[in-house]
Amino acid sequence: MRLTPHQADAIKQTAQRVLGMPARVWLFGSRSDDSRRGGDIDLLVETDAVIPNRAEAVCSLYGALVMALGDRQIDVLIKDGRTPRAPIFDVARRTGVLL
Repeated sequence: MRLTPHQADAIKQTAQRVLGMPARVWLFGSRSDDSRRGGDIDLLVETDAVIPNRAEAVCSLYGALVMALGDRQIDVLIKDGRTPRAPIFDVARRTGVLL
C-alpha cells in the first residue's frame, strides 16, 4: 500500500467524522499496489447504514479529504445500505486494502 500510516489514519478518521457513522474504507487501484508508481487515491467507503443523500456525502467527504491530505487526485465511492450491487465495489474489495 502506497500511503503513509498518517495518511491512512487521516482517511479513516475523516470518513468517520464526515459520515457520522461507522464505515469501512478500502484503498484500491494503483495506490494499493506497492510495485506501481504515481496514481490517484481511489477509495471505497462502505457502511451498512443508509445515507440520506449519497451525492452530498461524497462531495463533503472529498472536500474534507483534500483538506486533510492536501491537493491530490482523490476518487471517492460510497456504498451504503441502499446502494445496489455493482462490479466496481467487488473489484475494490477483491483487489484493495482495508484501511
